[in-house]
Formats: sequence, structure tokens, C-alpha cells
Amino acid sequence: MIELTRAPLTGEDQPGSISRVHGTIRMIIPQKKRKEALIILRSLIEQTELEPGCINCRLYQDVLKERALMLEETWASEKDLESHLRSDKFFAVLLVVEMATEFPEIRFNVISHSTGIETIEKARAKP
Repeated sequence: MIELTRAPLTGEDQPGSISRVHGTIRMIIPQKKRKEALIILRSLIEQTELEPGCINCRLYQDVLKERALMLEETWASEKDLESHLRSDKFFAVLLVVEMATEFPEIRFNVISHSTGIETIEKARAKP
């Protein structure tokens, strides 16, 4: 049997709280530019996480399409995100986006609430 633990809800997860913003940028980077793109993005992740309102900043590589990279960020508010989007750090992200061989997938989602393991437990519970 798998035993999962629940992370305690924070004030930001409570109903009626201010919405978070989850942003993703997925891009296909040519092999010859990949090393440069990774150097730029890796250096920005730690800096971005120090910005006010940044909850997390992560970089992923697609396991099926190695040239695909996805930058994921979660912000405490739309105001924090907008401040980040105007920053010099984000301009560097745009330079990496320009390296892409295909039009990037860029998405910003406003999250009014989130759940965790309890959603899986509820779905798998016997009727």
C-alpha cells in the first residue's frame, strides 16, 4: 500500500485568497544553441526565485523530445508577474525564446485555488 502524506495548506491555498499565476514557456531549441540556452536559463532560475512574489522557478527537459525545454514559474500575484516580465532577467528569457526553431508555447494561468493528495483520495474512494 502506498502511504502519502499531506502538505499543510498555507494561507495562500485557502478559499478567498489572492490568486496565484502559473506561467510556462515551452520551446524547441536547436542542438547547436542548446548549451547556450541552458547556461542562460540556469543562471536566471536562482535569480528569479529571489524576486519578490516568486513562489518557484523551474526548468524541465522533455524526455521524449530532447530539444524541448520548458520554463515554469509560479507567482504570488499578477502584479509580481508583471514586474518580473518587465525585468532585465526576463529579457534574457526572451533572447532564449528567439533561439527556438518553432513558435514557443507560452501560457499564463491564474489559479484561484489548488488541492493536493486529497483530490486523488476522493477520486479513488469507493462509492
